[in-house]
Amino acid sequence: MITVKKGPESVGVIISTYNNPAWLEKVLWGFSLQTVSDVEFIIADDGSGQSTTDLINRFKTEFSMNIKHVWQKDEGFQKSRILNKALEKAESEYLIFTDQDCIPRKDFIETHLRLARKGFFLSGGYFKLPMSISMALTLEDLKNESAFNLKWLFAHGLKKSFKCSKLWKWRFWSRFMNLITPTTASWNGCNASGWKSDMIAINGFNEDMQYGGQDREFGERLWILGLKSRQIRYSAICLHLDHKRPYKTEETMRKNKAIRNETRKTNRLETPNGIRKLI
Repeated sequence: MITVKKGPESVGVIISTYNNPAWLEKVLWGFSLQTVSDVEFIIADDGSGQSTTDLINRFKTEFSMNIKHVWQKDEGFQKSRILNKALEKAESEYLIFTDQDCIPRKDFIETHLRLARKGFFLSGGYFKLPMSISMALTLEDLKNESAFNLKWLFAHGLKKSFKCSKLWKWRFWSRFMNLITPTTASWNGCNASGWKSDMIAINGFNEDMQYGGQDREFGERLWILGLKSRQIRYSAICLHLDHKRPYKTEETMRKNKAIRNETRKTNRLETPNGIRKLI
């Protein structure tokens, strides 16, 4: 008898954003071109202005995308808090997480769904673009997939390196590289996915944490729950648009490191300051 591995019956994509509609537009272009339809999109908006709202409304109309806009007041970097609100709002069984600066290849959602398995979460990565290409990318470049073509990227100033092999679209190569890469299959907020029920079980993201490791701590608690992680950084491809990180501070990095150490030391499954307030 052949055992059929049942995949998710519904899928949602949670996209975090903050006051960068130019980059968010390029990302939404990428999601409008996916090979999978019937997708729930949730924009987790950490306090953006009206221009982001206008952009989202335009995509709802022009691209007929099922988008929910979850917004909170701007109180500094509070990504964990807005992700919890988006997580609560999501109706889909399976959720893919990404950011406003990561443009997905056409098979991005399809790949996450194809590799999804109960008892696992998926860990992807991204391919960095320089600012010149980030700014130059157009909708047409995504429609014809030029943006994921190395010949086109080299012609537009991309420097050659081994990392460029991430964009080779060969299934055997992707599987092989996913297997041998020394990179830990951690929860990476720019490109990761899992079952909503597992995320609720660990009480979502830790709202005590700002930038620097809050995604990894989330994944570490999924491990404590008993999940395994699967590396897909060479399979689920997205382009990372260049930008600065003014919200990165030494103070928050130290605080977050201490919280992660405590999570691992105590084998803490549920964060006390997550979706449910346990403190």
